[in-house]
Amino acid sequence: MQEKVIIYDSLPEEAIRIREEVFMQEQGFQEEFDEIDGIAAHLVLYCGGSPAAVCRFYQDRVEDGWLIGRLAVRKPYRGKGIGAVLLSEAEKEIERRGGRAAVLHAQRQAQPFYEKQGYAAYGETDFDEGCPHVWMKKSLHS
Repeated sequence: MQEKVIIYDSLPEEAIRIREEVFMQEQGFQEEFDEIDGIAAHLVLYCGGSPAAVCRFYQDRVEDGWLIGRLAVRKPYRGKGIGAVLLSEAEKEIERRGGRAAVLHAQRQAQPFYEKQGYAAYGETDFDEGCPHVWMKKSLHS
């Protein structure tokens, strides 16, 4: 299946729909959209022309790096390596913009996925809307 990633400067409708489907309907999160959406770059991965996955990234002063977040893959596309492709594209774009590291706040259940992509956990587990999360970081090779 043909994959294509498009980077948007503002939150596209496809990203809204995927995040609502995955985070709100499937996982029960209520506070999915925030002010970060207004400053982040948004990546949408299309498979055969259909929106399949999404993530966002932005430069974060607090974590002193580039933060990747809201990575979501629609159910029909899971288990096919789509999330890894999308994450890799986000990392490439961060490097292109001068970033040397990527940080993310992963759901604990997704930690093994991110570890396979080269991320290492740090700090204590915290909770976002009752869901356990952990901070993870990866050095990029600029």
